[in-house]
Amino acid sequence: MSAPIIIIGSGFAAYQLIKTIRRTDQTIAISVFTLDAGDDYNKPDLSHVFTNKQSSVDLIRLTGEAFTTEFNVDLHAFTEVEQINCEHQEILVAGVAYPYSKLVLATGARAFIPTMLGDATDKVITLNSLREFESAQQQLQQAQRVLVIGAGLIGTEIAMDLSSSGKKVLVVDPSKGLMANMLPDLVANQLRNKMTDAGVVFELGKTVHSLNNCLSDKNALNTSETGICVTLSSGETQIVDCVISAAGLKANTGLARKSGINVNNGLVVNLQLQTSVNNIYALGDCAEINGKVMSYLQPIMLSANALAKTLLGQATEVTLPAMLVKVKTPKMPMQLGGNMVNGVTSWQADIDTEGCSVKAYNEDKKMVGFIVTEGHMKKAFPLLRELPAAL
Repeated sequence: MSAPIIIIGSGFAAYQLIKTIRRTDQTIAISVFTLDAGDDYNKPDLSHVFTNKQSSVDLIRLTGEAFTTEFNVDLHAFTEVEQINCEHQEILVAGVAYPYSKLVLATGARAFIPTMLGDATDKVITLNSLREFESAQQQLQQAQRVLVIGAGLIGTEIAMDLSSSGKKVLVVDPSKGLMANMLPDLVANQLRNKMTDAGVVFELGKTVHSLNNCLSDKNALNTSETGICVTLSSGETQIVDCVISAAGLKANTGLARKSGINVNNGLVVNLQLQTSVNNIYALGDCAEINGKVMSYLQPIMLSANALAKTLLGQATEVTLPAMLVKVKTPKMPMQLGGNMVNGVTSWQADIDTEGCSVKAYNEDKKMVGFIVTEGHMKKAFPLLRELPAAL
């Protein structure tokens, strides 16, 4: 019997790959090794758990056991892969070797936590997986005052969801605007105003200097109140019940790096998603394609579709056209495509009572990106069709 395809990881990318393979081949052997239970869930739903009053159980579409039955997979849950022996094409788990015919690294990414001082830094929560939400959900449900570190895409979505569920939210970010790498000031300011009206407090252009347990911090506003005392780089102090870091993602590259696989910001792959080692591929939040790690659903789905063909013997390169990114901010829904900030020299805006459409242009006066909000969302696909030709 030939060795199976082994997939390390059980997130969206891994399970999308398995589902795609099974649409063509129902019998090829597939083994999954994962650090968690291997449950199938929709990760973007984590941005709405507070408003929807959901628990971790509510987010599970298929338990690990049910998934393995439906898709004919050999699941190794709560299992850490210690090493990859590239020469012998096998992985090592607790000293036991498991051979593979093809190996897919879908190890995902971890939430970045900025360096901070204080005796409460160990209480920082991250929400980049079902397991992380499950371990923090009771604390989050009880909290009334929440600090969100990071005003990027994820931080903004989480902050709005927390606020909509009735919590007092403080957002801190060193950038001067919301989603600074994605939104021009015109749109960022509109979004900030809507969130401010809903009660969110922003401390932008600042960082968190320290987190201390209030009762152990002599400078904690001279109060005996319980909670976490937050000291900003400006010297201002706030008290919150919990802290969430949404300051970006870092690809999980440790296993690959230890095994001699080429790593940059992510696992460097070619257009067939193969790493620097033969028969080892990377997919999802850990894969770096053309110098970019793209942690969005659409590029992951397209990558999974191409890789499934390659693993089944039909070498296929992934093609990534201009794609829409949906920002899950219900008080100001928006979609964007292309690039709206870097290398942009001018913007053209169409604003009315229904929302706005903004086009971005480079120095050659070519459109390189767009954003549509609220009532202008119907323009998204026509603008997307313009974008490839413009790029």
